[in-house]
Amino acid sequence: MQLKDTSNHMLTFKIRKELFWDVDYSQLDNKKNKTFIIERVLSLGNLSELKEIFNYYGLRMIKAEIARAGYLDPKTFEFVVSFFNLKKEKMRCYTKKQSHQLHWN
Repeated sequence: MQLKDTSNHMLTFKIRKELFWDVDYSQLDNKKNKTFIIERVLSLGNLSELKEIFNYYGLRMIKAEIARAGYLDPKTFEFVVSFFNLKKEKMRCYTKKQSHQLHWN
């Protein structure tokens, strides 16, 4: 018999709702939406919000999730590559961008 996970994983840290203007903030889940939350805070968050996600997820988890991110704006991309000492080629958003480049005719 499998037990259903009834624990509440809704956001338990302080992050401005404005960062998530395009989704139902009340439905964000710490575990299910961790990549999305980390992407948004790294891209649009302030220092206290960065501290919140670092305290909750930890450096290792953030590094792993940011490597899986589907999109990062160029400024955030360069920041995370440098800060986390990541190889661009190992990041999903970089390889995805490289495979979708248009060529001039």
